[in-house]
Amino acid sequence: MQESIVGLKELRTNTEAYIAQVRKGKSFIVVRRSKPVFKISSPDDESMWETVIDFTGKKRQVPVYHLKGKAAKRLDKLVEEGLRDHREGKTRKIKSLADLD
Repeated sequence: MQESIVGLKELRTNTEAYIAQVRKGKSFIVVRRSKPVFKISSPDDESMWETVIDFTGKKRQVPVYHLKGKAAKRLDKLVEEGLRDHREGKTRKIKSLADLD
């Protein structure tokens, strides 16, 4: 897999072009102020995913995956922050996404 370095501003300016390249199998290390901040790669990159349940051969079933490694830790942190905010009353109930405005 090819991997290149791209600046955050360049990525924001030409997002669609980079999405097309990622779909073709290319990956990018995104830098901000000359420091790497994240990596963009295709979700087909099997090194990021671990099969939890394999429904191969069963009709109308989709394999269930979960994140592992750094991606899982980042998601866990976001969930913990959200739960903490909820316990502290920093969240509000909404009836639809339109209520977020």
